[in-house]
Amino acid sequence: MHSSDGRPREATGARYDDPWYDALASGWGESDAPGAPEAAPPPAGDVYLEVQRSAAFREVRSRYRRFVVPAVVVFLSWYVAYVVAATTAPGLMARPVMGAVNVAMLAGLGQFLTTFLLTWAYARHARLRRDRAALELRWDTQELTRVAKGGAA
Repeated sequence: MHSSDGRPREATGARYDDPWYDALASGWGESDAPGAPEAAPPPAGDVYLEVQRSAAFREVRSRYRRFVVPAVVVFLSWYVAYVVAATTAPGLMARPVMGAVNVAMLAGLGQFLTTFLLTWAYARHARLRRDRAALELRWDTQELTRVAKGGAA
């Protein structure tokens, strides 16, 4: 049998440097074979803990929470108010506004409108206040991970 580059493959099975080798599909106990290298736990996990404790990460999370928590409270309050009004005040909701359009229809369409407005506001807030800082954190994390794994700095 030949490998993907045309060289004959060893009879013992797939090599670890084979690009088509899938470690997850190779079976259990393969690392228990005699002479198999012991896999040390990667120190890269410490990098993520270090980044999570950093002031920059806390600032990104704080900016996220300062937008999301009030937005969720306002939107859920608006939704609950709509449902409560629809069930407890049918006379108010049935009041015509213009032709066949009544208060319930306008409030229901308002639910869709506020969903789209909230989505737009979230995307704008993320773009203006969090994306740049989060991208810098990502690059820093990748660089620290590369150094932790022994790569070039």
